[in-house]
Amino acid sequence: MRRREFITFAGGAAAWPLLVRAQDAARTYRLGSLHQSPRNAPHHIAFFQELQRLGFIEGQNLLGDVHGYGLHVARISEHAAEVVKGGVEVIVCGGDVAGRAAQQATKTIPILIITDDMIGSRFVRSLAKPEGNITGVSILAPELDGKRQEILIEAVPGVRRMACLADSNTTAPLQLQVLRERGVDRGVELLIYPVAAPEQIANTIEMAKGSGAAALNVLSSPLLFNNRHIILERVAALGLPTMYQWPETAEEGGLIGYGPRLAQLYRDIMARQLVKLLLGAKPADVPVEQPTKFELIINLKTARALSLTVPHSLLSRADELIDS
Repeated sequence: MRRREFITFAGGAAAWPLLVRAQDAARTYRLGSLHQSPRNAPHHIAFFQELQRLGFIEGQNLLGDVHGYGLHVARISEHAAEVVKGGVEVIVCGGDVAGRAAQQATKTIPILIITDDMIGSRFVRSLAKPEGNITGVSILAPELDGKRQEILIEAVPGVRRMACLADSNTTAPLQLQVLRERGVDRGVELLIYPVAAPEQIANTIEMAKGSGAAALNVLSSPLLFNNRHIILERVAALGLPTMYQWPETAEEGGLIGYGPRLAQLYRDIMARQLVKLLLGAKPADVPVEQPTKFELIINLKTARALSLTVPHSLLSRADELIDS
């Protein structure tokens, strides 16, 4: 097994005097990363910009893990072992798969995770008082996946059969059963289509369309988010109205996105939590946080391409309507 090198990035001035005074001026802080998303993704850029503002300046006192981004699912566990051997102060993880890999690799190095359901995935027993070496952000995925399903049913009047695209590495069977039952309550048959790797996504969407599904709910998942361009291309070609986890995806051409903004979670919560851990706080003393702001964005240009008339009742509740 080869060891990975850590690199630094250019940074700017600090902006949080109390934190600056708390830092050891001669110390360099080393981060490990386990992310399926690329390093230049907007949420990672926002994260490191905020760290810079808080006094952890890449290229001066902060070393980032250049190889910890854009990881294939099959590569995550191997890289987790490598960063532990590399002597990092904290491992930052995106999603359940990354969190489990870090959890298996170390019981002592602090792990900072953003994932669907911290309690449901058994990373922590309590949000207010996490135990062990794990804390982070729990994004309310089970609740939000259900809310997205309700919005999609409203957006496609008369829908009687719809599909959901689920990451089999992330979404629990019980959660899928709850979604199915909620569909039945609305007179809608829900077809479940699991995937475990990027190469399965396009064909699975075609299967869903071939089954007669009139709409698609893309469930919460780093795998599905980081391969959203495959999804966007396929559903556009197939004329399939689709709901997405993050509002940003509607800005990229998706029909509807509902939830918190990913970049804000990394900037406003994750960066602050990481600073506490770097300064010596124990994960058990850093409460798990949840998003409090959610946005509904509808892309009217995409709706027209689908020949879909979105009901006014839904349009009136949108935070933003994209029409260009």
